[in-house]
Amino acid sequence: MTDAGHRVGGGQTPRPGDLANQAEGYLLWQATIAEAEQRAREFTQRMDWLTTSQRDEVERHHVEDGLRRARQDLERVAARCRSLRGEYERRYRSLRLRCAGWTLAVCTGAVLLAAVSLIR
Repeated sequence: MTDAGHRVGGGQTPRPGDLANQAEGYLLWQATIAEAEQRAREFTQRMDWLTTSQRDEVERHHVEDGLRRARQDLERVAARCRSLRGEYERRYRSLRLRCAGWTLAVCTGAVLLAAVSLIR
């Protein structure tokens, strides 16, 4: 589930975890397909009146629907992850700037205090 800019061959240098992430994503999607196919078979087993071709057609539609829903769920989760990442990056940047500001203020105060004590 990486975006095009982070894929191998996407114009950028691949990061160390990219291949592992792609392999994991592929394996997870294959497991999702296998689960959808199993659920479709279980769904049509209860319909003993279906002919073989009807059963195959119902299973195919059931699998397509399950995979469409799974893809939509994954896309929602990925969008939420990107949103959270952006939010955390903004908060971290703000916190870092605040800490740097306080550090600069404290150091400046210490230098001024030392300068005043040396002058007296």
